[in-house]
Amino acid sequence: MSVNYDKHYHTENLFGDPYPELISLYSGFEKRGQLLDLGCGQGRDAIALAKIGYEVTGVDHSRVGIKQLGRVAENLNLPIKCILGDIYSFSDFDRYDYILLDSIFHFRKNEREAEINLVSDIISQVAVGALITVCIQDTGKKVKILRDVIATHKSVELYDSRSLIYTYVDQSSGHSSQSKYQIVTVEKRVV
Repeated sequence: MSVNYDKHYHTENLFGDPYPELISLYSGFEKRGQLLDLGCGQGRDAIALAKIGYEVTGVDHSRVGIKQLGRVAENLNLPIKCILGDIYSFSDFDRYDYILLDSIFHFRKNEREAEINLVSDIISQVAVGALITVCIQDTGKKVKILRDVIATHKSVELYDSRSLIYTYVDQSSGHSSQSKYQIVTVEKRVV
């Protein structure tokens, strides 16, 4: 189901800086707390969010990505815990004030059920008051599927939604491409 990013992550900081819209959102929260970055990759979000005061746990199945994140966290003395593991096996969602899922959902036919179940598990298990943020490419029916899954859970309410254009630049070739994204944040209101 998942792509093996180890071969891609030999290019450090492959995806560049985090979305300014995401950092703006998280900079606006008065409380800084425990943040889970599921599918953290090389840590572009984890590093930036730790720098502004969050205690971050990053989980990813890429050994190369997790090692790079750990090295940066140690060099910069950032409060980041790195876990090499499968995000679909993770289950301690109730320990976190914030859950971030950046660019991990594609809702392709062969992975849709597992991704929908992961969203549902997170919503069901997080504590009241926790915020769940999903950054998702705004192509095809991806955003609609995500919003439909969220709508089936009466325990969460939409907290924030914003659009952005992400520009990816391939460092080796210089080729660039742009994609529309949505950042959708929901808050757990009731058990």
